[in-house]
Amino acid sequence: MKLLRAVPVLAVALAAAIAGCATVPTTSDTGSGSATAIIPELAPDQQVSIRWESYNLASAGIFGDTTRGLVAEFERLHPNIDVEAVPPQGSANEIAQSVQRQVIAGNPPDVAQLTFADLRYTASDLGAKPLGDLVGQDEVDRLLTDGPHPYAPRAAVLGDVDGTTYGIPYVFSTPMLFINADLFRKAGLDPTDPPRTWAEVATAAAAIAKVPGTSGGAYLGDAVSGGLPDWCLTGIVRSAGGRLLSEDGKTLSWAEPESVRAFEGMQQIAQAGPNAMPNISGSDAQDAFLRGDLGMLLTSAGLQNAILESSAGKWQAAAAPMPGFGNAPAVPTNSGSALFILTDDPAKQRAAWELIKFLTSAESATTITSNIGYVPLRASLIDDPAYLKAFADKHPDFVRPNVAQLDRLEPWVSYPGPNYQQIRTLLAKATEEIVFRGADPQQTLSAAQTSAQALMPK
Repeated sequence: MKLLRAVPVLAVALAAAIAGCATVPTTSDTGSGSATAIIPELAPDQQVSIRWESYNLASAGIFGDTTRGLVAEFERLHPNIDVEAVPPQGSANEIAQSVQRQVIAGNPPDVAQLTFADLRYTASDLGAKPLGDLVGQDEVDRLLTDGPHPYAPRAAVLGDVDGTTYGIPYVFSTPMLFINADLFRKAGLDPTDPPRTWAEVATAAAAIAKVPGTSGGAYLGDAVSGGLPDWCLTGIVRSAGGRLLSEDGKTLSWAEPESVRAFEGMQQIAQAGPNAMPNISGSDAQDAFLRGDLGMLLTSAGLQNAILESSAGKWQAAAAPMPGFGNAPAVPTNSGSALFILTDDPAKQRAAWELIKFLTSAESATTITSNIGYVPLRASLIDDPAYLKAFADKHPDFVRPNVAQLDRLEPWVSYPGPNYQQIRTLLAKATEEIVFRGADPQQTLSAAQTSAQALMPK
């Protein structure tokens, strides 16, 4: 495999972060098929310094180590570009707020890693540049679609808002149902035949919770943890045929029958038996699974390498695609982030674009997937012996099922307007009330939707 830098895999907590539209004057007109860049290329001896704010640097172990290794390799290949790679200012849940504070102060990072949930706000309020205006749309399209390993089609457009590309998708994953095969067998279940529906998850969780010494049967990761990384919840609702946001992006639809069905399914798991879904925090559930005390964990595939490291020689880990409802196929949504250019300086914009191209290359994707476990957005890398085939073959239950979900991927919901974080918080609180406190799903979601709709742009 082509690895930029070997970094030991450590069992670490997966730090999921939460998270404008200035017009850039052009210096030339790039017509269709033109190779002329709107921002000039850097001269070989032109020294440029840029600041990259990356939330992966806020995490210890493989996340931060891998990111710093990538920066070091980029600087080796581009000796005229100095990259100051920094974590966000503030808490782990203040990624977009960190950038916002710096925008207000007049000193935003030149390039930023922001989550897809922050996409609309980043484009409308944080000054993200339309990338086609900077380097030409042909250049953007080449990065995403050319070569032997193009982006998966559904992944390539995740940084777009209304047809304009503001961010290049960087790291992300689909939701995976990680399984403790040992606890399955102790509960009389077959780990080679994992649950395919949420009703089957409820039955299995109730059985596993009865095994002495377990912390619980199942936990649905970011869907019920109360935190703002609500991408798993988006997928569960879509799998039930519901939506959290109307297709035109104007109306919340939490209380529609199909959406309510999804919350009823999650509540069913929690009520399947004592401790079937323990009422604990997402971080505590993750720790319990890494210890081998929890039967199932729905979470980011980005945790897979930490799971493999923690379970090695202690318990058998396995993985399955996200379950669905009844006979309908599941609709996985993505977590993760894109890279956005925020600077107005043309030289820094060019240096930032060079960094983005490097970080999203086949070589960097190989390093990121191998070290951390994120799904490779250039999906065909898993079949190329020069890149990820050996890694995918070594972990057949983890990598290929995750990549296969890209074919039916739908995007993490990004609510419009400056109040999007408050809207997400209202939904998170309603979810906790329904799942862990037995609140009526229809009534709770209707009340939350009424409050949240008042925060939507008029």
